[in-house]
Amino acid sequence: MSEPLYRKVVVKVGTNVITNNKGELDLQILDQLVSQIAALRKQGVEVLLVSSGAVGAGRSIVKLPSSLSPVASRQVLSSTGQIRLINTYAELFEQCGLNIAQILVTKSDFRDRLHYLNIRTCLASLLEHEIIPIINENDAVSVTELMFTDNDELSGMIASMMQVDAYIILSHVDGLFDMSRKERTASLIRTIDVAAEHFHQYIKPGKSEFGRGGMLTKCHIAHKLARFGITVHIANGRTSGILTEILNGKEVGTRFIAQKPVYGRKRWIAHSEGLEKGAVTINAGAETALRSPKRANSLLPVGIESVIGTFFKGDIIKICSENGEAIGYGMAQYSSEKTKEILGKKGEKPLIHYDYLYLMT
Repeated sequence: MSEPLYRKVVVKVGTNVITNNKGELDLQILDQLVSQIAALRKQGVEVLLVSSGAVGAGRSIVKLPSSLSPVASRQVLSSTGQIRLINTYAELFEQCGLNIAQILVTKSDFRDRLHYLNIRTCLASLLEHEIIPIINENDAVSVTELMFTDNDELSGMIASMMQVDAYIILSHVDGLFDMSRKERTASLIRTIDVAAEHFHQYIKPGKSEFGRGGMLTKCHIAHKLARFGITVHIANGRTSGILTEILNGKEVGTRFIAQKPVYGRKRWIAHSEGLEKGAVTINAGAETALRSPKRANSLLPVGIESVIGTFFKGDIIKICSENGEAIGYGMAQYSSEKTKEILGKKGEKPLIHYDYLYLMT
């Protein structure tokens, strides 16, 4: 048996992979998935599983009136379905001699650095004791402003947090297809080098039937993680033995080639969209300096034009261009009040040091 390509991976399985056309759990697919993860674990591969499907599982338990609001419906289905989903996983993994743990999170759990580190410590401890963490969004308490875009976003944050070697997105399609051409049959894109090309030229936005996310979200997350040094695979989770093939280095699905690794706080800050406490608008000169490929620059007060909201030292803030477009995120080194006092002044300490700065592409 060949040596696995990766030693630590996050596997994200989508709703449409593990549910049938009625939206209910597909036990045959779940059994195949669990068997593959168990085989990888025996080879020494650490696996963190981010699994959708709670709402789908809930559909097979309760029937709700159409008059119920979408939020309430999701809360009822997810809270009842999560029990069936995790119990199904527990039974299947137990047959393979493995224990699992359930981790339910909300987006707000990642807002605070201490909470972020606590989640990381918990997951690391589970892996150390050879327990498979199964992670999902806590839809029972998440409402619109606290929700992840979908589990692609959640699993991407977990992959970044745990500094895995690879992030594997199992979807109900074979990968990213080139939709830019007019041919009747689009071709599957095998590799994307994020240093040289962008996926937008290929993609045709669309959403899955039962899940909240689509290929556009998947590729955004893949592009970001590849820039951090994490190889990303998008493949068909309903294909027999797909995980085994990926870990054996076979060319299946679409692979985003990893760049030079980025560690520490920058990874946390990079996933702070929607969690920021305030914002600053910078001028064109400051934006050019921050984006300079030749030297690392911090954000100085001289380049700041305005301050939006209230923030304090240690808070994550958004950086906007002159036209209001978000160009990055960073950790403030002092408060919004002090920032207003030294706005546009030279010779002041950086509001955001380069080590605590993340710029979007």
